[in-house]
Amino acid sequence: MTDLDGIPTPEKSDDNFWNTVSTLVEPPWNEPTPDDAGTMDDRVLDAVRALAARISTRALAYDAAGKPFDPVLMAAPDVQLALLRALYEAKLSVDRLAESAATVAGRSGANYAQLGAAWGGIKRQSARLKWPHAVVRKSAKESIPLHYAGGAAVVHHDADADAWWYTATGADQQGEESEPVHGTYAEAIAGATEFLLAHALPDRQPPA
Repeated sequence: MTDLDGIPTPEKSDDNFWNTVSTLVEPPWNEPTPDDAGTMDDRVLDAVRALAARISTRALAYDAAGKPFDPVLMAAPDVQLALLRALYEAKLSVDRLAESAATVAGRSGANYAQLGAAWGGIKRQSARLKWPHAVVRKSAKESIPLHYAGGAAVVHHDADADAWWYTATGADQQGEESEPVHGTYAEAIAGATEFLLAHALPDRQPPA
C-alpha cells in the first residue's frame, strides 16, 4: 500500500486547489487485489445480465407471455449469445470511458508513458496510437477540444489576459463560457471537466 501521509488533500475552497490536484501523484494507483478483480467481475456481470435480459428474444417472449424469466434460463444457448452481445456492449463502454479518462489525464499533464502504464503496461508508442489526441502541446495559440461525460468543451488561451478560459456544452445541452481567469491550462481544463460532470445525463455519469 502506498504511503499516503505525503499526499496533499486540499479542500475545493482552497485557493490552490486545482493547481494542487493537477499535479500527478506517484504512483497514481495501487495494483488491484484478487478481491478487487472479483468484485469488478461481479459488477460487470450484473450489468451485462440486465442488458441481456432486455435484448434476449427468449426473455422478451417470457415477458410478453406474462411469465417470470427463471434465472436458470440463462443457461439456454440463445440467452448466452444475448449475454455475449451484452458483453460486447460492455467492451465498447469500457473503450469510450478509457478514451475519456486518457484524454482528461493526458491534457492535464500525464504523458503517453504514464497512460500506457495505466492501461495494463502497454508501450508509450502503443498508447499514442490508441489515444492519438490525448496528449497535446499546449501552445499559447492553441484551442484544445475535450470530450467527457457525454459533453464537449474547448479550452482557449487569451493572450491579452495571459489566462485560460473555456466554452463547454454538457450532455444535457446546457452551455457555459468561462471568463479568462484561469492561470494555467490545467486549471481551465479542470473547470471544464467539472462543468461537464455536473451536466452529464444520469446514465452517463462516470464511475466514482
